[in-house]
Amino acid sequence: MKTLVVYFSQSGNAQWMAERISSALSADTLRLVPKKAYPAKGFGKFFFGGGSAVFKEAPELEPYQADLGQYGQIVFVTPVWAGTVTPPLRTFIQTEHLEGKRFAFAACSMGGSAEKTFAALKSLLGVAGDVPTLWLVEPKQKTKPENEKAIEEFCGKLGDEEK
Repeated sequence: MKTLVVYFSQSGNAQWMAERISSALSADTLRLVPKKAYPAKGFGKFFFGGGSAVFKEAPELEPYQADLGQYGQIVFVTPVWAGTVTPPLRTFIQTEHLEGKRFAFAACSMGGSAEKTFAALKSLLGVAGDVPTLWLVEPKQKTKPENEKAIEEFCGKLGDEEK
């Protein structure tokens, strides 16, 4: 089954995860970029990005190329913003036809938990039941063998079927 890793990354942590997951699964990647960038630093980063997430905004994205029909599995990789999914992923999920696909979720944060983010993704996608998940704390800045092992185990759950 062919896999696509779809991600949004602000500080590089989600990109770090997406690249490793993609490499381990021999998957394609799709980076989502909002037309209007979020502030990258300071108070604005949390105020505008977090506010956008809390109010469930779906920003316009830069054009991207992806023939979703060729993929049987999509892995969503996102930072946790205000305890939920990032707005660019919300836009993608709300505008694309993703019926009949298998899903997996990976998230990164500065701490806390990703459970609400995973629940939000399941709700947006209309998924019932278990979905493979992976959550890491600042994996790019805090590289450690445990993160690589967690990614390997996560990918092992996804790579059982033909790619």
